[in-house]
This record gives sequence, structure tokens and C-alpha cells, in this order.
Amino acid sequence: MSVKHASFTIERTYAAPIGKVWQAWADQASKSRWFVSPDDWESTGHTLDFREGGTEHVAGTAPDGTVHAYSARYEDIRHHERIVSTYSMHQDEKRASVSLATMEFEQSDGKTTLTVTEHGAFFDGLDRPEWREQGTNALLDALGRSL
Repeated sequence: MSVKHASFTIERTYAAPIGKVWQAWADQASKSRWFVSPDDWESTGHTLDFREGGTEHVAGTAPDGTVHAYSARYEDIRHHERIVSTYSMHQDEKRASVSLATMEFEQSDGKTTLTVTEHGAFFDGLDRPEWREQGTNALLDALGRSL
């Protein structure tokens, strides 16, 4: 049994007002357009209860049959400012990682800068910090396309 700790920060600026970027995180229909499994995976659902203490769940089955699941709890929400969540990732029935994620929103000249900071514990080689950072970048690219 092993654990690896890591942190990363990613900053993106979107040519969209803060309200639209915020909505992409806070509204289930909007978030379902970009916060999804890769195209070659079979989605097994997405639920979002966007409020402090609320939860979010996303799962999908990879082509090899492995079920990957994301389960989050919203710890702190400050409208148009920040979202803080804790979440775990599972592969089948095994917990692969646990993370604390902070999304910070800042508007300037009609654009929105989003800063994502994550601190994670990655277990037994089931998940790796470089995979998480790569996946987060891919999701932020998808967010940009959805805006």
C-alpha cells in the first residue's frame, strides 16, 4: 500500500463573462456538456446538487470495462468568487485518490480568469498526479469549448 501526495495549479482565461463561466459549474445541464467521460467511454450518469454540503457524482465505463467514478462534496461556495470541494476517485470498487480542489473566479474586461488548485493523495498507483493534472487540463479545454 502506497500514497503519493501532490499539488498543482492551473490558470485559464476565458473570453466569457464571469456569470457564464460560473453557470457552467453551478448548473447541471451546463456542466453535463463539458464535465463528462471521454468520448469512447460509456457514461453511467451525472448528478449535481450545487450548494454547500451538496454532492456531485459522475461515472463512466472505459473500453476495458473499468468503471471510473468521481464523488464530490461542496465544502464552500462564494457566488462568482470560489468553489471548494473535496472529492474521491474510484476505479471499480477501489479508491484511487482523494483531493481538495479550489476553483477561483476573477473577471476583468469581460473575460474570466479561472484558477484551479488541487491537493491530492493518490493511492497504490491507481491514480497519479500527472494523470490528474492532464485530465483537469482536458476538462478545462472542454469547458472553454462549451462557453
